Amino acid sequence: MFAVIGLGTFLGWFIQEQSQMKFPVWLLLFSFLSVVASFYHLFITMKKDEKSDEERKKP
Repeated sequence: MFAVIGLGTFLGWFIQEQSQMKFPVWLLLFSFLSVVASFYHLFITMKKDEKSDEERKKP
């Protein structure tokens, strides 16, 4: 999770530096998208674990 957020933030920062824009649009965009992607992956993983736990508890 931290790696995805860090990579997204770094990519946004890199593109921001290349574009020479004053307002950090790319940095904010990539940071936000990486956080959303990380939480989405966490949510999907938790649902999968919950489903597998329920299957193990069935007699």
